[in-house]
Amino acid sequence: MEAEAAKFIGAGIACVGMAGAAIGVGSIFGNFLSGALRNPSAAPAQFGNLIFGFAVTEALGIFSFLVALLLLFAV
Repeated sequence: MEAEAAKFIGAGIACVGMAGAAIGVGSIFGNFLSGALRNPSAAPAQFGNLIFGFAVTEALGIFSFLVALLLLFAV
């Protein structure tokens, strides 16, 4: 296997983390919406946790994308 092909395969595998981040963000917002519809008075208290969970999950997706870019262009 050539090194160029291995770089592309590694970058593709690293991009799987972005799919995981997308699933995580959907899960976070879906569960928040479900809870907010069941108990609307408690929803404002949990909004900070929602934003924090979104930020952490999205940061992991961006980190995965950065690793893919590093594999393609830096090595």
